[in-house]
Amino acid sequence: MGDLDLQCVTDESVPDEADFEHWVATALVGRREDWELAIRLIDAAESQALNRDYRGRDRPTNVLSFPADLPAGVTLPLLGDLAICAPIVRREAREQGKPVDAHWAHLTIHGVLHLLGFDHMDSVEAETMETEERGIMAQLGYDDPYQPGRSPA
Repeated sequence: MGDLDLQCVTDESVPDEADFEHWVATALVGRREDWELAIRLIDAAESQALNRDYRGRDRPTNVLSFPADLPAGVTLPLLGDLAICAPIVRREAREQGKPVDAHWAHLTIHGVLHLLGFDHMDSVEAETMETEERGIMAQLGYDDPYQPGRSPA
């Protein structure tokens, strides 16, 4: 069973909580039955501050993942937190010719996989993570997020 704490602090249009719950639950099938996760939907200024403070990169980014830092031997369903920058999601979807809801789904899944320990620091890790993302997106009925989209009409 999942527990999502969705925090929206942006004026941008964002998906419903049910969408996020569905995307997260699908990403966790076969990985976690019980989970707790906070997703904060933010603006570019907050994204830039978080990216600067936690990653040393002074610019906004699409999604940041903060895995739960539990002591050894402690087993709780807490996955961690995601911060997703709404204006960047919308801009990237437009630039990549993708439906905005598909990009929201992809970035949510990408963040969840980071919380599970997936990464893309080298080509082998990146291929593994992208394969997982493609599979989850396909289960949700979305196109491959790494293929160029069609330009919106």
